[in-house]
Amino acid sequence: MTPYVMRPSRLDDLSALMELAELSGPGFTSLPVDEAILKDRLEKSDKAFHGRLEKIEYGKYLLMMEDAGTGEVVGCSAVKAGTGIDQPFFNYRIITLSQASQAAGNMRFDMDALVLTNEYVGFTEVGTLFLKANHRGGGAGRLAAQSRYLLMATDPARFGDKVLAELRGVIDANGVSSFWECLGRHFFRMDFDEADRLSATTDNQFICDLMPKYPIYVDLLPPEAREVIGRCHSEGVGAYKLLQWEGFEFDRTVDIFDGGPLVATQKRHLRTIQESREVNLELAANVDDETFRQGLVSTDQLPDFRVSQAMLALQGDDTAVTTADVFEKLRIKPGAKTRIWVRS
Repeated sequence: MTPYVMRPSRLDDLSALMELAELSGPGFTSLPVDEAILKDRLEKSDKAFHGRLEKIEYGKYLLMMEDAGTGEVVGCSAVKAGTGIDQPFFNYRIITLSQASQAAGNMRFDMDALVLTNEYVGFTEVGTLFLKANHRGGGAGRLAAQSRYLLMATDPARFGDKVLAELRGVIDANGVSSFWECLGRHFFRMDFDEADRLSATTDNQFICDLMPKYPIYVDLLPPEAREVIGRCHSEGVGAYKLLQWEGFEFDRTVDIFDGGPLVATQKRHLRTIQESREVNLELAANVDDETFRQGLVSTDQLPDFRVSQAMLALQGDDTAVTTADVFEKLRIKPGAKTRIWVRS
């Protein structure tokens, strides 16, 4: 069992968050290497967790993964309560156009085209999942991912009925996106990094001003751009599999900068939420019994939300038992009300 715990971000996490941003590499839009932006993210997260918001749909919840033994921050993930509300959320939708001609010998064919859309207003977005390389594996990625859905289950009214996730598109080691170079650059006349920075720091009016207003036929793009549409970065394959396991599906929508896929689902269909339950958590005498299984435990309350991996055994409909270290990581006492998810 890993020593990690997911907890709300704090204002003093700035240096740790900057380190994660630097390690995440180019194209990871939600973790820009910009101290002012990350400081603002921490302040907004603090307000969200403590309910100090003008509207609940403005909530931006940042979770940090901490090594409970050393206190080191080794990763993060996040939930944005409502997209497209405080600023537009643009994507390309892939549409299929059918064309036919009897005059040309009954010729018929389909062509895909990219159309600029802003159709995900009010969706809750999960993202910003990043772990330091030496802390991946052993269930750490699953902990970072599923913690976001346990957070939603803690107070469902704070989050939208539909949930989406964007995955980073294909970008090479030098930070070059072939999708951007073959398409976006022609309209924006700037480097990918600059467009990425503007997207993270402005109200996205520049996208309204500069993006093409008409469908773009995919077949007219160079091969190197066509082949990456809807594909995720190699480092995002694991995250994509976790999203698919959770119930997300590719929505034929891609990022306007790097062509990475967008996936979506109904909140009520999220597997972690469906399979989780509220229980009173008690201390187990031992874990040798074959009824114990791996799972997750959350404190199921805000702002003191914490999630840990655990060995769990159910005892009736409303009680579960686990080991002493779980109580230490979650900072709770035996008998506390918690939410658990048990691996089937």
